[in-house]
Amino acid sequence: MSNSPRIRIGMVGGGVGAGIATAHRAAMHLDDRYLLVAGAFSRDAERNRQSAEQLHVASERVYSDYAEMARAEAAREDGIEVVTIVTPNASHYAISKAFLEQGIHVICDKPMTDDLAQALELQQLAASTGQIFALTHNYSAYAMVRKAAEMVSSGALGELRIVQGEHASGWAAGDVEEQPDNKQAAWRIDPEQAGENSMVLDLGTHIHHLMRYVTGREVESLSATLNTVVPGRRVFDDGEISLRLSGNLRGGIWISMAATGQEHGLRLRIFGSKASLEWRHEEPNRLVIQHLDGRKEIIVQGQQGLDGEAARLTRIGLGHPEGFLEGFANLYGDIADAIEDFRHTHRVQREGQRFPSTDDGVAGLRFVSAVRKSHDQQSAWTEVQ
Repeated sequence: MSNSPRIRIGMVGGGVGAGIATAHRAAMHLDDRYLLVAGAFSRDAERNRQSAEQLHVASERVYSDYAEMARAEAAREDGIEVVTIVTPNASHYAISKAFLEQGIHVICDKPMTDDLAQALELQQLAASTGQIFALTHNYSAYAMVRKAAEMVSSGALGELRIVQGEHASGWAAGDVEEQPDNKQAAWRIDPEQAGENSMVLDLGTHIHHLMRYVTGREVESLSATLNTVVPGRRVFDDGEISLRLSGNLRGGIWISMAATGQEHGLRLRIFGSKASLEWRHEEPNRLVIQHLDGRKEIIVQGQQGLDGEAARLTRIGLGHPEGFLEGFANLYGDIADAIEDFRHTHRVQREGQRFPSTDDGVAGLRFVSAVRKSHDQQSAWTEVQ
């Protein structure tokens, strides 16, 4: 645990009732390394005020919009050091740009943007301003995901041959469009707000990043088919993508928000010449290894003998499940380390960086762009730039 003063953080979006913002706030407070001091929580003035009251943010640091917040906080001696952005995808670019230009670090909920050109611009802007830009692909901060990546890089699986990923959820298998109180559906399946590719941006970029993180390989080309299986829906809600990755690795991704009965539906399997591994989000504390000779090994978070990142990121110990909030907090902790280092050096230390950055955001948008291009060309194999 660091002895440094807590990091002054602000939030854009995340007003009363916002789902993912609750996870962000729990994550930033779990290790007591951040202090939420400012926000533009909602465009609705009353909801903005109520949110600030509930979050104990002083009224003079509650702003009507993100642009006012960026300017005012940059001018304060005690202004925020970093902002976290928890708004719909289409707004990420403009908000990130405003804070980077004011010299404020950015933590952005994924995807980085909904447009590749904008992602490239943010990548260049973060580099030119010298600010930290962290993207919350939080699954890469689970202890057993870090263990899986270490096993792959050490050669424990042998030569990688096949990788299969799924992010197949059932949250929108029904007529969620007809549920007026479903705030997630209100924008995620509205093409005007989230775009026709919303499923690929939300679910596809997560499994794409997880696959890249654990294997260390990049997707070089793909063949994609996107579908709409719920009648009357105006966005894609199911898709299958065949992949060719670097190092002659082959694989595939299934993404869906209409997989009836499925829970979160995040799953990664990697098959090598010596062994295979499987990680499932519904059982995040377990990593299943199956060997060539038929032996099955289950590595459990907190068990004796674990070292490296798996040990560092385990908070309680064997038999005490850790999940989504702890994974999010691990990511916020890694970002806090970088911000504290920046306080002393005034430079972003990219070597050894543990959290997703603009590079990962751009890679995700290149993937999304290639998926749509392939689909529009009758699933033709398409290179990922």
